[in-house]
Amino acid sequence: MNRYFSGMCLLLLSGASIASTAAYQFCTINGCSQEVAFSSYSTYAKTTYPIVLAQGLAGSHNTNSNQYFYGIAKDLAANGARVYETEVVGMNSSEQRGEQLLAQVQQVLAISGAQKVNLIAHSQGGLDSRYVASIIPTKIASITSVGSPHKGTPIADLISKASTLPIIGSVLTPVISNAIDSFFSLMDMTEGLHYDQQSLASLSSLSSAGAAAFNVRHPQGIPLTACGEGSYTANGIRLYSWSGTGIMTNLVDPSDILFAATSLLISGESDGIVPRCSSHFGQVIRDNYNLNHDDEVNATYGLVSWFTDPVTIYRTQANRLKLAGL
Repeated sequence: MNRYFSGMCLLLLSGASIASTAAYQFCTINGCSQEVAFSSYSTYAKTTYPIVLAQGLAGSHNTNSNQYFYGIAKDLAANGARVYETEVVGMNSSEQRGEQLLAQVQQVLAISGAQKVNLIAHSQGGLDSRYVASIIPTKIASITSVGSPHKGTPIADLISKASTLPIIGSVLTPVISNAIDSFFSLMDMTEGLHYDQQSLASLSSLSSAGAAAFNVRHPQGIPLTACGEGSYTANGIRLYSWSGTGIMTNLVDPSDILFAATSLLISGESDGIVPRCSSHFGQVIRDNYNLNHDDEVNATYGLVSWFTDPVTIYRTQANRLKLAGL
């Protein structure tokens, strides 16, 4: 058997088919970029509806080492998916970020001609996506949240508590928050964006109290028990989640040191930012991958554990959506 024939057999066995065209686009409040087409022999990730990737707190699509969804969107497209990556304000409430994501989802629907989209969202993006689904439920086929703090994070609680102390609250909190807002506004300007950064609003949304209030307004998929699963569907929308509990996953990745420090502020297992049980939403695919909060989006040039590849996890989820007719 020659190598060509062997290769074709392997493609067929892996679920591949004849060549097809998939596409990737990046969207912001300014609109969507020019479509990048991929010729692919695989339909493994070819979902019925487009996949929309939503970024979390302080997320920014750029070409530096901490690029969000590093290599993930292109891998999905190379395996047959039609993918749109979005970008909202890095720092603001989940409702404000959700409004911006809503506008971009509507752009995607108009551009693609699709009736619905599959939202796959990291961190605060999971809450943003739930907001979008509350507003336009008939346009959302599924939500997959990745490391999202659906019940808040103790880190936000501790910072919120510290900000109420006499000296810190009256002097340091305004100075620090203004500095953070200014920094991220400057980062946005380098991309031609003009967002209203509100770090204190993000802090409130990600606190336990803020998340609880958000869950009252947008209850879909939230577990009724401390660490259980939520409803698998809501308003006809399939709901999924997965997360990690790794911390020091790659000694070459300097961000692991940060997560090692922040994990000490959280009782029990976490990804360094979000407690394991707080990430539960809808059908919990898995909540203990050997990934920290950045690894969940393959950040820092994909410096993750040698034994856990987030790109594969996203591709597998796309196939799960495909098999579900989504």
